[in-house]
Amino acid sequence: MLSNLLFALLPTQSSEFDRALNQALSTQQPAGVTPLPNFRLLDLSLNALVNAGTSTERNEEIESLQGGGHDPKQRGFTLSQLELSALGAVDPYFQFESHLIYLLSPEGESEFELEEVFARSSSLPHGLQLKVGQYFTEFGRVNAQHPHAWDFIDQPVINTRLFGADGMRGTGARLAWLAPMPWFSELQVGVQNSNGETMTSFRASDEESLPGGHAAEDRAVRSLADMTWSARWLQSFDLSPETVSLLGFSGAWGPSGAGASTRAAVLGADLKLKWTPKQNDAGWPFVSFQTEVMRRVYGTSLQALDPDGVPASGDEATVPGDTLRDRGGYAYLLWGFRRDWVAGLRYELARSSGAGLDPREDDPLRDDRQRFSPTLAWHPSHFSRVRLQYNLDVADHLRHDRAHSVWLGLEFMVGNHPAHTY
Repeated sequence: MLSNLLFALLPTQSSEFDRALNQALSTQQPAGVTPLPNFRLLDLSLNALVNAGTSTERNEEIESLQGGGHDPKQRGFTLSQLELSALGAVDPYFQFESHLIYLLSPEGESEFELEEVFARSSSLPHGLQLKVGQYFTEFGRVNAQHPHAWDFIDQPVINTRLFGADGMRGTGARLAWLAPMPWFSELQVGVQNSNGETMTSFRASDEESLPGGHAAEDRAVRSLADMTWSARWLQSFDLSPETVSLLGFSGAWGPSGAGASTRAAVLGADLKLKWTPKQNDAGWPFVSFQTEVMRRVYGTSLQALDPDGVPASGDEATVPGDTLRDRGGYAYLLWGFRRDWVAGLRYELARSSGAGLDPREDDPLRDDRQRFSPTLAWHPSHFSRVRLQYNLDVADHLRHDRAHSVWLGLEFMVGNHPAHTY
């Protein structure tokens, strides 16, 4: 029964039903709206990420060293992600997209998660587009991407520090405006719930996610100021017939979780450059450069904690009120030196200041860190990828101040997956 249902939903090359449905929808569209091309009831895809490798650190330290939710987590094998994606047209006015995630923890426990589910408008006038639902906050280059779109196996250190293991996301709405300019220029403004474990830099409810060892305060939503607001401005220019650039500026503001009236803000800027000669073989050779910098200001108030880490009053352990500051970024270069082969090198830096419950030197999420990562990737086809990556981590919380890790990753996908953004 289930297999028959899945077979019916999976996309086919063409069918009488598809053509009839397209024709019916096109007759219902208002004047001036372009009919949706190649409409299918639902496109499904499965994407799997499996990593294997080892490190000079033990498994307990690897989990903090590889802080991303889909990073390799242990010596041996890690099922980093199995993603079921569904994409389809609701009607001439909205498109639907959802991503359901399954993974295995280092302890062998199954974890399921509805990562994203949202509707996106397809026919608003004046270059406007509305997105509503549960979605990744469009901040910078990496946060809104799914792991199979990353150029490296693991999440950047600064992203884990500011946005948590699974990235910043929440339920809300985002409005985008494509400006009528000679070049690509888009402004995005969004508002999302500020609470939950995926809102690390704001009103996170998970104490382990809060910076500096602070406990989560129970803050009610009294106005729109208690939501997380975000903005992103994108500009794309052709520097030459063979070189394209994409420049972005991002910001997010809202209440912090470590006080009754404290605030937090994250700012960032990113740049991507890509060179591809006019004479190329399916996009090879190419040279791509990407960099991103971020800064967080996180307000905290004086807290007294009981032995279980719960806010209390009296002579219990006290966490001083302070403004915590975190900053960092990454830069990497990719070289597609021959068809289906890519070599790359990434450098990362993350630093923090401000007092907290635990010394920064012992806190993997606030100590001073650097990472150097060369990588080599082979693309047998559009539906699979094999990557080999070495990490040299230099961090204060490590036993010997540095760690060496080697990871081998395999990615494979079946079905029709939505196109990756540039």
